[in-house]
Amino acid sequence: MNRFVIRYGQMRHIGEYECVEGLTHPRGQCVVVRSDRGTEIGEVLCQATERTAQFLENPFRGQILRVATAEDIAAGSLLADRVRKGLAACREFADKRRLQMDLVDVEAIFGGERMVFYYVSEKRVDFRELVKDLARALQTRIEMRQIGVRDEAKLLADYGDCGKPVCCNTHLSRMPPVSMRMAKVQKTTLDPSKISGRCGRLKCCLRYEFDTYQALERELPGVGSKVVTHRGQGRVLAQEILAQKIVIELEDHRRIVVGKEEILGVEKSKYHPIHDEDDDRIEP
Repeated sequence: MNRFVIRYGQMRHIGEYECVEGLTHPRGQCVVVRSDRGTEIGEVLCQATERTAQFLENPFRGQILRVATAEDIAAGSLLADRVRKGLAACREFADKRRLQMDLVDVEAIFGGERMVFYYVSEKRVDFRELVKDLARALQTRIEMRQIGVRDEAKLLADYGDCGKPVCCNTHLSRMPPVSMRMAKVQKTTLDPSKISGRCGRLKCCLRYEFDTYQALERELPGVGSKVVTHRGQGRVLAQEILAQKIVIELEDHRRIVVGKEEILGVEKSKYHPIHDEDDDRIEP
């Protein structure tokens, strides 16, 4: 059977789904699938291949039931009423039981098998009685899912500082770890207000070009190294990574900028560059 990579759910889960023998599904087509959570509407991303398997970590494997019809799409839009009812009920019961939790969003599964409640909390919450209250009021299976601030942004955020939809709510299926080292290497501002995303954490996009910067950085002498050039011997004060140039202070205290090709020799210093583990790492 042909298998396709499908994206589904508010948390943008990705899995491999088998289709009916002989059928094919173009990219972007809406389909009804049977996932581990129930019957859901998903979007076809591409056909599953050995290459796509390299980018998916333990994807759920299920079945494509059919191409979504106009009736399916209309029924999916009606789930908003159930979501509003679920939000109101959960907030009412949580306040009544004095639970220290902040309800973020509710997801009603298309097939009606369950409702998933996403919340953030600094402490562990005993929501067993809350689940019973919700199950009685909503007449469905209830799943409580504690999430972090990045996942909260994934559910609620719209646009980033770049003017485009936030990455976590478009193409990112997994939040990459980001550190201050990445901002420093890319010579970006270290002003927290300018390098923080909608979630309040370091922007995920700091990760995108870091590997390239790191590879180019290795081509240059480290800060503090002694180098020999046609203009004399000096000490490296700074690196211009993308330009592949360095700033050198010569023995007569003049400062010059030279390209990588102008360096005749390098004497490594005891200076140790900052590594990722030296900075506070922001995990997803």
